[in-house]
Amino acid sequence: MAGNVNLTVKLGNLIFKNPVLTASGTFGYGIEFSKYIDLNRLGGFIVKGLSLYEKKGNKPPRIVETPCGMLNAIGLQNVGVERFIEEKLPKLQGLNTHIIANIYGTEVEEFVRLAEILDKEPLISALEVNVSCPNVSAGGALFGKDPDMVYVLTVSIKKVTKKPVIVKLTPNVEDIAFIAQAAQSAGAEAVSLINTITGMVIDVKSRKPFLANKTGGLSGPAIYPIGVRMVYEVYEKVKIPIIGVGGIYNANVALQYIMAGASLIEIGTANFVDPTISIQIIKGIEEFMNEEGVNSISELVGVAHS
Repeated sequence: MAGNVNLTVKLGNLIFKNPVLTASGTFGYGIEFSKYIDLNRLGGFIVKGLSLYEKKGNKPPRIVETPCGMLNAIGLQNVGVERFIEEKLPKLQGLNTHIIANIYGTEVEEFVRLAEILDKEPLISALEVNVSCPNVSAGGALFGKDPDMVYVLTVSIKKVTKKPVIVKLTPNVEDIAFIAQAAQSAGAEAVSLINTITGMVIDVKSRKPFLANKTGGLSGPAIYPIGVRMVYEVYEKVKIPIIGVGGIYNANVALQYIMAGASLIEIGTANFVDPTISIQIIKGIEEFMNEEGVNSISELVGVAHS
């Protein structure tokens, strides 16, 4: 509860105090933002994507600003799951909020091993599975572009963990609702969407792509109408909760995602602009509900479909 309204959200066996989470890759390991906000006020936060082993990421330049957003090609740099458990997780003890681990790999076996390791960690509430990764066994095709791969991957992870599994979907597909249905059929407790949209910026002086990786993921306010549209489409095809992500920079956009069908939302790039933005959005949602006479956040989920 917050003020006179009920902001709580249920996902699997978890209860979130409010629908506002922070997105993986934009909030470090949580510790970095503790000097700016009280992490306990969040519904939860999702840590930087974890791989089995430490990853250095791509060569710079890896980030470039764009109108209403940014392109990044960080390359999923992280300390690796063992160092995360040894060095980062202990600093998060005692928090009264949900800590969600985002995981990625290039083989099904890597995802499964990560899920097995993190399943033993009581501080981790759920797993978010990044399927926007190349599947080496399938010739480098993205897991998230193939519903069969998403199904097999999700089933494999579900076999080794009791924690809720959230499948994070790529927007770089023809029919994202079809992919979401595969995740639901495989037993996922939720889907989160959207991940970044592939883009490119060219440096006209050098006449070459600005990023060393050539392409990167577009995020920020520019992509939010696409994210809202995709959440709307997925809501009509699945029964499991949806977590809306992509370009959320104020309470109005967060509410658009919720009305399109998202039960929870994730704040991403906006954290770089204002590290307190997530708290402002929680307040903004609460104010809207009080003004509109809405008692529970659940009353707003999917109302744009009626």
